[in-house]
Amino acid sequence: MNIYFFKNIPANNRSAFRKHYTLQNLKAVRVVCIVFFALNAFLRLFYFAAPNNLTHANNFPEFNFSNWIYLGLTPLFYLITRQLLSAFDKTKKATGLMAFIVITFSIFLLCAGIVSCFIANFSTRGNLTLYLVALITVSVMCVFEYEDTIMLTILTELIFTVVLFLCEADPSEVIYSQLTSIVILCGFYFISRYFYSYKASHFMQLNEIRRKNIEIEKASDFKNDVLGIVAHDLRNPIAAIESITMMMALEDLDEETEENMDMIKASCAKARSIIGDLLEVAKNENDRPFETQMIDLAALVKGIIVTWKSMSEIKNNIILTEHASNVYVHLNTDKFNRVLDNLISNALKFSKEKDNLDIILSREDDMALLQVQDHGLGIPKDMLPHIFERFTKAGRQGLKGEASTGLGLSIVKQIIEKHGGKISVDSEEGKGTCFSIRLPLAG
Repeated sequence: MNIYFFKNIPANNRSAFRKHYTLQNLKAVRVVCIVFFALNAFLRLFYFAAPNNLTHANNFPEFNFSNWIYLGLTPLFYLITRQLLSAFDKTKKATGLMAFIVITFSIFLLCAGIVSCFIANFSTRGNLTLYLVALITVSVMCVFEYEDTIMLTILTELIFTVVLFLCEADPSEVIYSQLTSIVILCGFYFISRYFYSYKASHFMQLNEIRRKNIEIEKASDFKNDVLGIVAHDLRNPIAAIESITMMMALEDLDEETEENMDMIKASCAKARSIIGDLLEVAKNENDRPFETQMIDLAALVKGIIVTWKSMSEIKNNIILTEHASNVYVHLNTDKFNRVLDNLISNALKFSKEKDNLDIILSREDDMALLQVQDHGLGIPKDMLPHIFERFTKAGRQGLKGEASTGLGLSIVKQIIEKHGGKISVDSEEGKGTCFSIRLPLAG
């Protein structure tokens, strides 16, 4: 934290900070007005309840007069502050009038502390407690610029000196009180500047965090735009390569050329898959919410399972177990189909041909719980914390050598979170893996 005992904060932050602390100062003045008025109202009520106890006290006329002054002026400051807060809410601007009212109220409060000290017995020796309380309240309550703090310190000392001489105190008491006041005012100055420094440093740190967040957001948007453009533009040359290989496949080719053509086709298919994943990442990272509709989750999952079972190369038995009925959630069906396709594909990739794949649907409090449980290889413990990371090194080849782009589970996590849900994983090597999806139930 930078300390600004004898200077203000840098000019590039001063205007924004002044706007910030002006609002906080006005709110603080409003609160102190309520507390100060309540204290004086209590004293006035006490006087009405037991007038004889107070009227015989030392300097009662002075107390009575000052109490009425406080009761009259404090509501006025409160009403003015409310109006200024209302104006600030509309304009979002800090004005000179706002600063003037805050400083004026601070002087009023300090004068009240000084006067209260003298009213006690027309002496200040050992009786500056209320003066000290007023100074501490003002130094903690409000934030002042360096010049304002100097002005308040000097003005308070002048007021204290005038009141001291009006009391016609003896010279030794005057010297003692003046020295005490100077020490107290030095404390006031440094406390006030310390709180100014603390709040200014905190404000500038928040501003820097906001600025960095904006820069990161812009960089992320730019990256997504470039990612989308590059991925989109790569589709055309890959499509051209595939077209050429298809045309060449119509001719009579020797065995070696056919093998090369198959490798080209496989590479093109893999490239298309990666491009699709890149485009999906770019789409999911924007701030626009998915278009969703209320869906019977069991019916949706059944349809996806039917599609997978219809594929001739799938030898595994995919089983849906429903522990709850009428489980409705708000989903974007296209996006959620991708989620389940990815999880099922991964499960089959790391399972033997005859292994069962269990999909379990249930409720958990106010969430729908969908679990995809395989009985395959499982995931090593050191890989588990990284499987949802983009381009993760936790990606592995399947049992049949299927490649991984390292993007699939990252996309799954993105989609689930944009639906307001969560995804977690439990796995044990040699026993299988269970992905658990939790989605808010439709109201």
